[in-house]
Amino acid sequence: MNDAPALIAADRCPLCGQPNRCAMELERETGQPQPPCWCTRADFGAELLAQVPPEARGRACVCAACQDGQKSPRRA
Repeated sequence: MNDAPALIAADRCPLCGQPNRCAMELERETGQPQPPCWCTRADFGAELLAQVPPEARGRACVCAACQDGQKSPRRA
């Protein structure tokens, strides 16, 4: 059994694995200033946030499609 922590891809949605288009992460990676991220104006319900795996909480943003309910989160 591998006890190493799972790698969290900050640029991927922890629910569906697609790019999350996080402007804050893009700025961190490139050093280029970005406009405010779309997520700062989005409403994330408690039910959706509860689906984020504990190891990804506070480390990877949910994508706009999952936030809009257009994608079903992948199941392990």
